[in-house]
Amino acid sequence: MTSPGGLSAETAARAAALVALYPQPRSALVPICHLAQAADGYLTREAMADIASLVGVSAAEVLGTASFYDMLHTTPVGRYLVGICTNVACLLSGGEALLAHAEERLGVRAGGTSPDGTFTLEELECVALCDRAPCATVNWRYFGPLTNEGFDTLVDDLAAGNLAEEVPPHGTLNRVRRNGGLTVSREKVLAERARQDCSRAARKDAADAVAAARAELEKAHEAKGGDARK
Repeated sequence: MTSPGGLSAETAARAAALVALYPQPRSALVPICHLAQAADGYLTREAMADIASLVGVSAAEVLGTASFYDMLHTTPVGRYLVGICTNVACLLSGGEALLAHAEERLGVRAGGTSPDGTFTLEELECVALCDRAPCATVNWRYFGPLTNEGFDTLVDDLAAGNLAEEVPPHGTLNRVRRNGGLTVSREKVLAERARQDCSRAARKDAADAVAAARAELEKAHEAKGGDARK
């Protein structure tokens, strides 16, 4: 049973399956954060506590990780997260003007959410769609080049649900679930790790031996120099 606002039974089951894909549970931290965000639209404190328990870290570490990545949100956002790029290519093609129009059209400044909770507007750095500048993203689906009229049409289509197949609610990165895990057995993974550990230990021993031999040579040279001065 999860705490209110925590991972649902279905999400917790999917998260546990993700953990099983990795040699170390904490390696599944970011993928599970995306799972939780897909369920709630953002990462609740309760969900982060549940994630921490699943992967064996503190809730503070989950928060620290989530707050580092732009695609993860720890406060509520709209159903559609709209980002306008204002980096160089888009800037030269009217990106700032498009952002100003988007603020007017949605009735919020960049960083804000519309009163009905449908749209959150962000100003973005480069999203690598420079050949279609100025461009925008909606829940990390790409649109461009956009005029003011094209942006208005996009907003109208989103509000009417006309793009539901192309743009899922915020948090859904993809609709294809991964069914396969590691293609090698855990025993083989552990054996390979042991081999690598032995190899690292051997390299360290060799480096230590070289350092010791060098120190002996330097000591011998110093002693020989002292004898010569006598």
